[in-house]
Amino acid sequence: MTNPPSLGTGAKLDFHGPLSAERADRLTADLAAAKPSTVLDLGCGWGRLLLRVLEAVPEAHGTGVDIHGPDMVRGRADAAARGLSDRVTFVEGRAEEHLSAADLVLNVGAVPSTLQTLRALRPLVNPGGRLLFAAEFWERTPTAGELAGMWPDTSVDSCTDLAGLVDQAAAAGFRPLRIETASQGEWEEFESGYAAGVEEWLAANPDHPGAEAARAKVDQHRSYWLRGYRNVWGFAYLTLG
Repeated sequence: MTNPPSLGTGAKLDFHGPLSAERADRLTADLAAAKPSTVLDLGCGWGRLLLRVLEAVPEAHGTGVDIHGPDMVRGRADAAARGLSDRVTFVEGRAEEHLSAADLVLNVGAVPSTLQTLRALRPLVNPGGRLLFAAEFWERTPTAGELAGMWPDTSVDSCTDLAGLVDQAAAAGFRPLRIETASQGEWEEFESGYAAGVEEWLAANPDHPGAEAARAKVDQHRSYWLRGYRNVWGFAYLTLG
């Protein structure tokens, strides 16, 4: 018998977030239009968006940084399959230890959406460059019951609303070139894919010694989503100049 897969590995996902292929194509085309020669992706996961940009800009070179080793392995394999190994480097480590300036900086859901974070990213963007910053925001103020249904220690102060997020970007020295938010369908695709590997394993191995623990973990995460942040927690994609 195989052991249960870890929740959140993303094996069933193209992107580690609520991002459709259609939106990714549009974002890629928009970011590639500026012809960046260097791309830095902080908290890149397996770097799918980074690789798309490099495919769209044949002269560009990129670096992806993430603390999760298995994602680095997946990213390198994907780069090799796309013929991009000579133009991209995946670095396992903390983002703050591998900062460098680039024409295009990607930071998609990897860090809290705070003014301090945005100010730290500002010097990394070369003059005339772009930052794609994607982060959570409140679609509306959550009720006490909804907060209780989310992860422990989640509070109203865990993030701001969309207007507040854009204000933070402006206060850090950026201008918002494009503001868009994930759709309900993108959230549902992401959340379903996030749990799919464990759910498929449970269906095939209901009596495995590890099934009870795996079932409890995935059930808890689904409860966080359906009873906590669904239709409350949004995800914004800000293209900043």
